[in-house]
Amino acid sequence: MRHREVGELMTREVVTVPAHAAFKDIVRTLGEHRVSAVAVTDAAGHPLGVISEGDLLPKSADQGDWFRSLPRPEPWESDKAAGTRAEELMSAPAVCARPDWTVAEAARLMESQRVKRLLVVDGADVLVGIVTRGDLLRIFLRDDDAIRQEITAEVLDRTLRLDPAAVSATVRDGRVALHGAVPFRSLVPVVERLCRTVDGVVGVTEHLAWETDDVGSRP
Repeated sequence: MRHREVGELMTREVVTVPAHAAFKDIVRTLGEHRVSAVAVTDAAGHPLGVISEGDLLPKSADQGDWFRSLPRPEPWESDKAAGTRAEELMSAPAVCARPDWTVAEAARLMESQRVKRLLVVDGADVLVGIVTRGDLLRIFLRDDDAIRQEITAEVLDRTLRLDPAAVSATVRDGRVALHGAVPFRSLVPVVERLCRTVDGVVGVTEHLAWETDDVGSRP
């Protein structure tokens, strides 16, 4: 099966600033390009970090610090509030992905690192794009018929070698329903699991019978 790669979903025109960029220039860049984050790069195009609106917000919070009712800022917020250049404000090191990563690989890294975007670098670690959570979610906009065709051709036929007349798949709003019969009972969870890995699938329900029970009462 072919999974969509980060290189197909990423934005190639990445807004960047140098490490010495001043605070106001960064804010101006965000506004002019209508983005919520910029990449900080060195002269060779290697990513050093990311500056998001959240990284800049402590500066505004610090200006209201004289209110006694406000909670004391976290140490990192104090550091960000005192920063005036990109290298002092950025979140570093940059969390990066490769263009040939699958959506699942990128999503797992985002989740583990708790970030909203990944910088994409080539083999020389030069910045070539940026991918966001919204970009990764675009796979769920795939047409139902395209999903059904991939399940039929790639999962049922090419991978599992099942008779296309024996098992059918219907797809509605990304939800897959499997009907028919498979040769062995042990194949049922395999079919279901493989269908779930198809890009754009939201969920799978199976209504499959089997010809031979090769599972029996095994735990």
